Amino acid sequence: MTIAIYPGSFDPITNGHLDIITRAAKLFKKLIIGVYNTPDKHLLFTTEERAELVRQATATLPNVEVR
Repeated sequence: MTIAIYPGSFDPITNGHLDIITRAAKLFKKLIIGVYNTPDKHLLFTTEERAELVRQATATLPNVEVR
């Protein structure tokens, strides 16, 4: 099984992020999206909020997992 990881702050998730995610989901058996915290940046949303936004945006992609 080929697994890819796409890390980012996704603050907020954009159409550009979604384009990359959609393309990667077609290329790999599993795509793990890692939503991380960057203490040096002033973030608009908490890590939990950003992860939930990414989950909602990728809900139709069965091989995408958000952590």
